[in-house]
Amino acid sequence: MFSRPSLCGNLGRLCRNGTAAAVSAPTTLPALSALALSDARGYHEVVGDIICPSQVRGIDHIRDPRLNKGLAFTLEERQVLGIHGLQPARFKTQEEQLQLCKIAVNRYTEPLNKYLYLSDLHDRNERLFFRFLSENIEDLMPIVYTPTVGLACQRFGLIYRRPHGLFVTFNDRGHIFDVMKNWPEPNVRAICVTDGERILGLGDLGACGMGIPVGKLALYTALAGIKPHQCLPIVVDVGTNNIDLLEDPLYVGLRQKRVVGREYDDFIDEFMEAVVKRYGQNTLIQFEDFGNHNAFRFLDKYRNNYCTFNDDIQGTAAVAVAGLYASKRITGKSLKDYTFLFAGAGEAAIGIADLVVKGMVAEGVPIDEAYSRIFMVDIDGLLTKTRKVGSLDGHKVNYAKDIEPMADLEQIVSTIKPSVLIGASACAGLFTPKILRTMGENNERPIIFALSNPTSKAECTAEEAYQNTDARVIFSSGSPFPPVTVGNKTYYPGQGNNAYIFPGVGLGVICTGTHHIPDDMFLIAAQELANFVEPSDIERGSLYPPLSSIRDVSMNIAIGVTKCAYDKGLASTYPEPQDKRKWLEDQLYNFNYESSMPVTWTWPRMPYIKTRAESPLIAAIK
Repeated sequence: MFSRPSLCGNLGRLCRNGTAAAVSAPTTLPALSALALSDARGYHEVVGDIICPSQVRGIDHIRDPRLNKGLAFTLEERQVLGIHGLQPARFKTQEEQLQLCKIAVNRYTEPLNKYLYLSDLHDRNERLFFRFLSENIEDLMPIVYTPTVGLACQRFGLIYRRPHGLFVTFNDRGHIFDVMKNWPEPNVRAICVTDGERILGLGDLGACGMGIPVGKLALYTALAGIKPHQCLPIVVDVGTNNIDLLEDPLYVGLRQKRVVGREYDDFIDEFMEAVVKRYGQNTLIQFEDFGNHNAFRFLDKYRNNYCTFNDDIQGTAAVAVAGLYASKRITGKSLKDYTFLFAGAGEAAIGIADLVVKGMVAEGVPIDEAYSRIFMVDIDGLLTKTRKVGSLDGHKVNYAKDIEPMADLEQIVSTIKPSVLIGASACAGLFTPKILRTMGENNERPIIFALSNPTSKAECTAEEAYQNTDARVIFSSGSPFPPVTVGNKTYYPGQGNNAYIFPGVGLGVICTGTHHIPDDMFLIAAQELANFVEPSDIERGSLYPPLSSIRDVSMNIAIGVTKCAYDKGLASTYPEPQDKRKWLEDQLYNFNYESSMPVTWTWPRMPYIKTRAESPLIAAIK
């Protein structure tokens, strides 16, 4: 009988010589393949927190992005690992590598090329990628996240290289758990999942939406220190209704119309059950970019049975409410003093409105009065109880008013006279100069949030908002805008980016093993973010702190979420830590290289004990 190494070697030679068919019994081929594969080491073979040295070959330290340090391997490491000579003679520190990364990414002028460079860096050197991202977040977030990630999703079939997550297709129904088992990481704690139906403001991109969960979870690590192997991006591929994609020869997903109805719901149910079976009840499941008609249903359906939240609804809400809290320093008013008008009635708008209501109730306002201060417009006009067009399904009904229907936004703004105008419509240019001027005429300091992204979908630009309100506007956007100069002053509008919120919430939830995620945690996150805004931020025209401070913001949010989890009995990690900051910090990812040398230690000298004379074996038997 062959030993396993010999068997693998002989099978390899058979295959290379084209004589594999010479194996006499066809039934032995699966067994031979299994034996051969059992010794094979694939891409990203190292898993978990603890690496078994006997299972890692020297060259794996170069091939595996979790272990690779590039030219930062020391001479001693190269010699001991058996990789000496596989690299040039130069030795570099991680700091020198970071400088090279900065030079390399800045050589590209097209954002998509920068995205591809960063993706390649992620594929070959994980620690360097995440340290580079975390230390240059202001420059790189627009590349790995909005707006460039939208373009990456549109070109996904062209740029796809290596797997960064799982594709679970509708054809896998009945076997979703078997697909989940194929992901090599045994300790996934956070999953970001999309079905690709509503990617940013770009619509149905089907399987090409994978760029969104990949980008989100990269920020989990870069901004909150969640270990990358604990994060899993997933696309549930149920087809697409995008005809351009269905006819595109480069499309990588199921080439069929979207599955809907009972079959779709049963498929998502099976997916949720498979996640819990594979990784446990406390696995965080973040829903991302599902269609409006499914997003609220799934949030209501699963929130009390799983550890889940919807970032488009709750994350967007928290960052917007944080901006409103920060605006109080300018207006001197509370939430209960504002009249709100939402342009858009989808996930983002409803989520913000619901959290605003919760915030007003926390200020002592009766819930009916809180609802009465919020008006909402959808594609068919103002939400009213008497309108004859458009539906009032789901959460919309809470914001329908008993007034005459109106369809023209300019008329609605003139009639209602809102103090806060929030755009979440994905309709570029919806806030016309006339609407902006009306807001300026009716308010000393009008609050205008144009939250739709990417930038091409924003309801107005920062420049339009400032110019049409005599620079009195309190402005925020969902995507970044350049500075605006009016007169002698330059304003730096803040971006209401969900990345301020979801990494910190995720860190607190994961570390505490929280069962369910209540809206209270997002209100806490909003308050913590607002508390981080400095007077200098307000002075320069931003309702948010610099993006470079997000890691500190995330930690404060995680501490608040941790306190909430224990106060409400939602945590499953015991005992409750007294110093919550230190406890959280002890669990963070290390962005710096660690030694690749095997750990050695000495033993004490054994005491001398005189042994008896050795006797023949036969004598011992007698």
